[in-house]
Amino acid sequence: MTILFIILAIMVVILISKGIVIVKQAEVMIIERLGRYNRILDSGLHIIWPVFDKARTINWRYVKTGPQGNRYSQIRIQNRIDLRETVYDFPRQNVITSDNVSIEIDALLYFQVTDPQKAVYEIYNLPNAIEKITQTTLRNVIGELELDKTLTSRDTINSKLRIILDEATDKWGVKVNRVELQDITPPEEVKVAMEKQMRAERDRRAKILTAEGEKKSQILVAQGEREAEIARAEGEAKAKYLVAEAEAKAIKKVAEAVEKTGTDPSQYLLAVKYIKAFNEIVQKNDKTVVVPYESSAILGSIKSMEKIFKS
Repeated sequence: MTILFIILAIMVVILISKGIVIVKQAEVMIIERLGRYNRILDSGLHIIWPVFDKARTINWRYVKTGPQGNRYSQIRIQNRIDLRETVYDFPRQNVITSDNVSIEIDALLYFQVTDPQKAVYEIYNLPNAIEKITQTTLRNVIGELELDKTLTSRDTINSKLRIILDEATDKWGVKVNRVELQDITPPEEVKVAMEKQMRAERDRRAKILTAEGEKKSQILVAQGEREAEIARAEGEAKAKYLVAEAEAKAIKKVAEAVEKTGTDPSQYLLAVKYIKAFNEIVQKNDKTVVVPYESSAILGSIKSMEKIFKS
């Protein structure tokens, strides 16, 4: 009897320990009773019937880092569903663009389980299903674009992939938050052609910038020369104006002085002009001297000057 009692006590302890379930934060468990869905256990302490209740298992994917830094995925069977946002790093896959260029794409998928019941009962292998639908959707989206558009439209591709995958995985109780294309690798010959194109584009831009710089320099030089010419012309005009103004004042004073003597001022000014003209003729050392016909006017002007100087 003692032995039987001990065996019963041990069985009761085992049953109690099996019936107590602790679920961690951000995790849930799906409980089936006699093979049928019963309830979902949230985080905290729960008690189940060990014989009749059993946790439903689910495939879950984990990304691990190898000893050389390489990352690889691993599928593990577990009886708890993680409700936190999860990232799937898919292996590189070959995709053909609309212009028949084969490229390799490395993609990341961020998703979150919103309905654990659908994630268990609506799809057999959730990680595998997500991977396959991501790959096929990526082929379809990239297949509609040319290579240049694919390389320059990552944000557009990410947004389009997210919308399509979110709609497709909604039946599985999964919310796709975002899709990221980590790397797009074209073939080697395409890389060489792209590098040549980029060098040619840089050379073209450099020539354009040089031509624009020379054009601006020539414009600035022309503007400077024009401004200098304008300033020079304004200076000469101002100088001529000042000379004319000074001559006018001098003539006015001379005319006032000549009028006091009763002599015509115009004769005096004409005499000055004649004297200046003869002076220039003499300085040229010309053997032939041309005497104007109006010599009497010159003599009259000289006499007038003598009167003025005597007065």
